[in-house]
Amino acid sequence: MKSFIEEFYYGNIEPQELSSELGSSLKKKLNSLVKNEDEFREKLTEEEKKLLQQYTNLYNEFLSMSVADSFISGFRLGAKFTQDVFVK
Repeated sequence: MKSFIEEFYYGNIEPQELSSELGSSLKKKLNSLVKNEDEFREKLTEEEKKLLQQYTNLYNEFLSMSVADSFISGFRLGAKFTQDVFVK
């Protein structure tokens, strides 16, 4: 039987899937966001739509990097707790 760390390494564990309560809440927020964006886009000119798309793409890149940074920070914090428990 593989350890938790091995399963994580081989991609068999998705941290996002471990929180089902948060998943339904996020899904509701996402649906609301998409609905509002669709309504907003209907009111824009083609040039404004392009500008909004550029903004959205950049924001998504920023958000992706920010989420990865938060994950790494949380992982390091957990490792420090583990170290404190077993080493000190």
